[in-house]
Order: sequence, then C-alpha cells, then structure tokens
Amino acid sequence: MSTGVAIVGAVQTRYEAKKAHQTYNELVYEVVSELLKRTGVPMQEIESMVTASQDFWDGKTISSMSVSEVVGGYLKSEAKVASDGIQALIYGAARILAGAFEYTLVVAHCKESEGQGQKITAVMFDPYCQRPLGVIAPTAAALQARAYMNAAGIGTETLAQVSQKNHRHAMKNPLALRVGDYKIEQILSAAVYADPLTELMAAPTSDGACALLLANPEKAKTFGSRVVWISGMGNSTDAYWTDRDLAQSVALAQAAKRAYQMAGVGAKDIDIAEISARCAHEELLYGEALGLWARKDVAKVAASENGGKVNPSGGAITGNPATVAGLTRVAEAYLQLSDAAGAHQVPGASVALAHGADGICGQTQSVVILRRSEA
Repeated sequence: MSTGVAIVGAVQTRYEAKKAHQTYNELVYEVVSELLKRTGVPMQEIESMVTASQDFWDGKTISSMSVSEVVGGYLKSEAKVASDGIQALIYGAARILAGAFEYTLVVAHCKESEGQGQKITAVMFDPYCQRPLGVIAPTAAALQARAYMNAAGIGTETLAQVSQKNHRHAMKNPLALRVGDYKIEQILSAAVYADPLTELMAAPTSDGACALLLANPEKAKTFGSRVVWISGMGNSTDAYWTDRDLAQSVALAQAAKRAYQMAGVGAKDIDIAEISARCAHEELLYGEALGLWARKDVAKVAASENGGKVNPSGGAITGNPATVAGLTRVAEAYLQLSDAAGAHQVPGASVALAHGADGICGQTQSVVILRRSEA
C-alpha cells in the first residue's frame, strides 16, 4: 500500500457562459494536453484515469465515452463518477493509496449551456408529488436559504455581502466567469433567481473543465515545489431533503470530521478554504458545518473579508458548472499551496481545505485537506 498521494499538477479552462466552439472531447483535450505539458508526464505512463460527468447534462448515455480517448483511456483502467468532481479525486486517490497505480488522471467536465437546467434538475425530485409541482434546484436552494436565514437570524443583506466579497475576489482570477465590485444595492435589486435569492446570489450558467494529476510518493519526488499532498479525505451522504433540517449540514460535519482526523488537523489549522457554494447562503452554512465559524458569528463573517482566505478564487458562485465545481476547489487549493495562484495568491498558507457538494441542498458532501510539500 502506498503511504501517500500527491497532486503534481492542475489545469482549468476559463469558465464561460457558453463554449459553443468546443465539443466535449475538445473541452477535455484542452485541460489534459496542457496538464501533460506542464507536468512533463507522457500519457503512456498514466495507466489510471477517473472522469466526472453526468449523462443528463451531456445529453447522452455513458457520457464518459465521448472523452475516453482524450484522457488516454484506451485499453487502460478508466472509471467514471457521475457526481461532483471532488468524488472522482477521492476515488483516484484511493487507487494510488491501494498501490494499484503510480499516476491517476482526474478530469471533470460540464457544459450547462447545452442542457435545459430546469428539466435536468427536476429529475432529482420525487416524481409523484414534487416534480409535478415544478420543483427544481433553484426552488430547493431558495427554501434552504430561507430556512438558514431564519435559523441564523440574518437577512438578505448578509447574503449580498457574501456575494459581494466573492465577486470582488474573482476580479483577480483570470479564469472566473462573473466578476465585479458590485454594490450591495445592485446585488439585492438584481433579477430574482428564486426568492429570497437574486441572480447575483447564485452561480450563473457556465461551461468548463478541470484536470489534476495524482502521483504516488516515489513519482512525486521529481516534481519539487509543485507537489501538494492530500493528507485527509472525508465523504458523507445525508437523508433526502424533506427528511432533514435544511438549516444545517450533518453530512458535511461528518465528512469534515473524517478528513480532519485523517490529516491530524482541526478547523483552526486551515489557512485557505475553498468552499463549493453555488449560492450565497451555502458559504455561511457550509463554513459553519466545517467548523470555520459559529452560527452566532455568521453576520460578522459575511461582513468581513476573512483575510481573503475563504474562496480567494471567487468560488463557485462566480461561475463553475455542476460536476466541475468541487474539483475546481481542489485545483484552486493546489494553486495556492504551490504558489501558482497569481494575483489571488494568499501568502504563507500551508494547509488548505477543498470542499465539494452534490445533490438536493447539498445531500452529498466531500472534504479534502491539502498540505504544502514542506509542511
């Protein structure tokens, strides 16, 4: 069994509202070819690849088939995860920890612009009682936002402050889709997404892909300061959305506890947190479940910059597509710990947390703890 897993490279596309000029395999080829170029690892040496895609968003059965050739999956061990890309990363890391492979290529892609989001997200819901009512992902997000606001004693202005902070951070991220120094009034008066959320409090439709290369300790030796270690991982799935308190995330608290224990750290040790929050209330809710702050402090947290250490990339609210958002959080954490984040670099960080969520109101939660090479 391997004694560790390293990330030795990460590449993302620029996230755009519509990448009509690229097919799915062209989109994935962009990140995979650049990743191989940056790491110097030839495709012939990579025997394991895990992709993340979803049939409904791609509009085809076995959606991974359209990208298998560009990830080098021919006559090799290729697997698909039909969920958030961070789960593909956890699966890929497990393959290396088991000693089965020296490298694992992890890739996630999605083009939300080519799907009918309302019809696609509707299939998550109960087909007999909820779907006929027209319940879709924005509906559930709005209900959760309202439940959390009531429980935490905050108003829409607090959510607007979260949005404002993230869009301001994204101004330093050249890959972000929606950026800007928005005024609170602009955010509150934007078109309604689903009450109480406005469109600037929720992620826009976006297209993009992300790829990471994992390596065992022996192979990682040759990459120097580009190495970032995965020191903890945790995953948990909650009850169906009508059978749990939407104002808390038991699954995320469980996933975080497992990741912290595996890494031998606590929430107080986290220098950078990339939280996968596609809606403004989720950042506050998830940060609480991660132990980064207490519920009584969420209004103060929303009004502060947190030293720029929470979602310095701008986060998913500025535009990362479904399936890709969680893997993007890992990629951004990797960039921070390898001093490659450019204008949005947070200096001095040694330990980072990357988070991913999937399902109705974050039913499935995943946490990955990363350490700088010398940490």
